[in-house]
Amino acid sequence: MIQFLVHEKTDTVGVATVDIQAGETAEGLYMDTQDKVKVKSLDDIPLGHKVALKDHPVDGGVIKYGHDIGKVVAGIKTGEHVHIHNLKTRRW
Repeated sequence: MIQFLVHEKTDTVGVATVDIQAGETAEGLYMDTQDKVKVKSLDDIPLGHKVALKDHPVDGGVIKYGHDIGKVVAGIKTGEHVHIHNLKTRRW
């Protein structure tokens, strides 16, 4: 069962299509290539929220839809929930 979608192969996060539980190995799908990907979730990831597909260092970027969507303000590990507690817009 597909639990998250990744828009482009270069994206570093996926978007949950169902609630994902911490400790669960979730299966995702790259929409551009139809390749499948798995990630072990370190946090609960609510429907519609982002899951990290790689480690992201502080001050690094997060790629979604092939674009940098923000600045990492707290290090993010593969499988962690990516949201406002660890990612901020680059506009401010």
